[in-house]
Amino acid sequence: MKVIAHIENDYTEKFGIPRQSGLNRALLSRIVMEPEYRIPEAFRGIEAYSHLWLIWAFSAVKEGASFSPTVRPPRLGGNTRVGVFATRSPFRPNRLGLSCVELIRLEQTAEGPVLIVAGADLMNGTPIYDIKPYLPYADAHPDARINEALSHKRLDVLFPDELKARLPKEKIAPLTELLALDPRPAYQEDPERIYGVRFGEYNIRFRVQGELLEVCEICGFRAENS
Repeated sequence: MKVIAHIENDYTEKFGIPRQSGLNRALLSRIVMEPEYRIPEAFRGIEAYSHLWLIWAFSAVKEGASFSPTVRPPRLGGNTRVGVFATRSPFRPNRLGLSCVELIRLEQTAEGPVLIVAGADLMNGTPIYDIKPYLPYADAHPDARINEALSHKRLDVLFPDELKARLPKEKIAPLTELLALDPRPAYQEDPERIYGVRFGEYNIRFRVQGELLEVCEICGFRAENS
């Protein structure tokens, strides 16, 4: 298979990326095509669709990693083993991911056609193998059964104004949404522990007590944004 594009966004490490697509709609990503596919005609009609499927690679998983038929999903506490095909774990026979994203707009740029999408759960630089339109009549199954233990929860976020002032305004909403989705592994519940998550050029330090996440510090911000 050929890589046709890469994604660009503020998810610069695996920790903190939403566990599924569509959860953080505040964060916008750019899908930049490889030179071979920067052909405007290849995108003709794409703006008729509100959502797209992305087929991509878990590129942060090492090549040649041995296959295990069971995995321990963090959302199940990291101790319960289930079959790999009953999860969306990146540790798979083939390192393929599947995500549904919202198409915000198509831009014509010096890099060719660029798709601006919301709700991606891909790390910055992730290679993309294919893009397909999402069809609600075929792809949506609102009565589908799921493992309720994997349902996502949201936290309340306490984000002091003096810390918000250290960020560009357009980054505040997507960062707040990322934190509300609780980036910690499910089995970590230490209320005194200070966690750190990288978001773009910033290291965000926070702690969680019960259902409240408090932003404690922002490190590494650029002088012009202070």
